[in-house]
Parts: sequence; structure tokens; C-alpha cells
Amino acid sequence: MGIHSKTIQARIDWLLDLARRYSSSYCSPESFLARERYLAKHPSAIVVLKCMDGRINIPVATNTPPGIIQPIRNLGGMFNLGWPHLGEVLANYVHERVSTGRRVLMLITYHFSKGDEHRGCAGFCFDTEAAKAHTYAIKKQVEHTFGSGHGTVYPIVCGFETDEDALILHGTNGEILDISRLGPEDGNTLGLRLEALYPDMPNQIRQDLLPLVLGNIDHIAEVKRAARALDIEHREWMICVGRGFDFLHMPNLALIIGPYSPDLADPIRQAAGIIENNMRAGRIPDDGFLLLASAPYVEIGVDRARAELKSRFLSQFAAEVIRTEHPELASKMFMQTAVLNWHSRDLEMVVTD
Repeated sequence: MGIHSKTIQARIDWLLDLARRYSSSYCSPESFLARERYLAKHPSAIVVLKCMDGRINIPVATNTPPGIIQPIRNLGGMFNLGWPHLGEVLANYVHERVSTGRRVLMLITYHFSKGDEHRGCAGFCFDTEAAKAHTYAIKKQVEHTFGSGHGTVYPIVCGFETDEDALILHGTNGEILDISRLGPEDGNTLGLRLEALYPDMPNQIRQDLLPLVLGNIDHIAEVKRAARALDIEHREWMICVGRGFDFLHMPNLALIIGPYSPDLADPIRQAAGIIENNMRAGRIPDDGFLLLASAPYVEIGVDRARAELKSRFLSQFAAEVIRTEHPELASKMFMQTAVLNWHSRDLEMVVTD
């Protein structure tokens, strides 16, 4: 029996065990050294703006060690750098990396399915062209904020095809590089292809983009060998609000909503609608769904205490939206509140009143 078919309590127990195993693996000497070795060879910081759809997992799709890529999620990959919290998060992220001499590669993503448009992005009502246009608007905002010369922050519009987990890189002059059309034999020419796509890209960033592309070529080959079943429509059974959900590296488990939009109710409302539709269509059991809130902390004491308050607020806010907009679904809601230790990636449950 797959995890989607189990009882809600069994699914929650499985999820918490998954989080524990992820933290244990992340903290292992081998994983720690792998991250250190990777960053020594590829120092550019990498941040990905992406949809809350759990299928879009760039570290897995590029065979990148956990903890290297910083994800920022929202409904449909919809962002606006004018949002106060999002602007502060990105600015602080860039400043911290630049202060240590690192550049930043920013992937701005949209997603779609080549096999069935209804396996695409529900946030954009499966309109891939609208999603693509939005990513270009975000790219302009990034350039307005961090400079159009691209010497320090380099934004890339990047498609993600969910049937094969394939990246589609959009170049500066309208060219496209579909990674699903490449194979291992193309490895020797990739550097030249990237240079043609992004002629103004600093050499270090290009060298640090290269392993993502090579990793994606290998991952796509693995997906094809596994003969993945394409019944990968939405089967999510949890809504995650906040940050710190990297351990959810399997498709169709969760709808992940970052705390960035000033209208946080809208993505919560839409995520709840997706969960409700999943139950009605029989894609998941109707015995319950999980609302999980999380906020990361770096230091013990004040930082952790603030994370607790933030996570509690997100949990209560999301629950109230669901009770108001989807009262029938709310009766099947199970709630968990947590904080995430950023150093160990340990998900620590918080007792609520």
C-alpha cells in the first residue's frame, strides 16, 4: 500500500519519521563533508523561486547534495519583490553571501507536464504561457533590485517539466536549452552551450551552473529507466506553511506555502481547495489531512523563541482560513506546529495551547 492510501495517522507518523531520517542523514559526517567539498568547488550561492507543488524539487532533479540550494516557494511560483517580507528575505540572503565573496545564481521557475496539461500548474489554471510570462516579470524585478549587469546576482528563467523532472533553460536572447534532449555524450560541449545561452554570465557562476545541468541529465536518465507512472496528478494530503520543508523530497505529498505574500490567505485557500478536490476524486482517503507549520531558527534563545511564535501564528492563521473557506474540510484537519533547527535540519515539534 502506497503512503497516499494509508490512514491519516499512519501518514503523519510516516512523515515525522521521514523528517527524523532526513536530519540524521543531513548531520552525518559523509553528508557534511559532501556539502563542504561541493561548496569548495562551486562557491556560488543558489536560490530557487518555485511553486508550492511538491513535485518541483530542484536538488533531487539535479543530484545536488541537500543544503546547497535555497528554496523559496509560493502558489504557482507567484512572487513580487515588492512584498515586504520577500524583499527582505532575498536582500538579506544576497548580502550575507556577497559579504563572503560569493555570487548568487537565482533560478526563477515555472512548471508544466508535456504529457497532460492537467498535470501542470494548478496555480496558473494550467496555463503554461501565463506562468512563463510571470517568471520573466520576476526576472525584471530581480534585475531592478540587484542590477541588470548581472555581475553579482544572475537570474535565470527556468522551466521544469514534471513528467521527466527536466530543466528547460531560457537564454538571454530567447534561446532554449531543453535538458531532456541531452545525454551524457553532450557533457563535453555543455560549457560552450551555456556560454552561448548566457554570454554575460560570470565564469564562476557558469561553472557552478554546469553541475546542475549534468546532474539533471543523469536524473532524467534514472527517471526514464524507472518507467515512472504518469498518474502524477495532484495527490497531496498535507498543507505546509512556512519554511523548512526540504525533507519532503517525494512528489505529490505536500503543498508548500512560503510566508512571503502579504495576502497569505489566498494560497492557503487554493491549497485547501486542491486537498478537498483530491478527497472528492478519491485520489487520497477522506479521513483527514495534515496542516503543518514550520519556522527555522539559527540560534537558541531569542531566535528560537521568535520561530515558535511565528510557527504558531502561521498555524493558527492557516487553520482559520480553512475553517472559514472550507468548513467541511476543516473538520478533517490535523495540525502540527514545529520549528526547524537550521544547522541540523531537525524538525522540532512545538506544543500549542
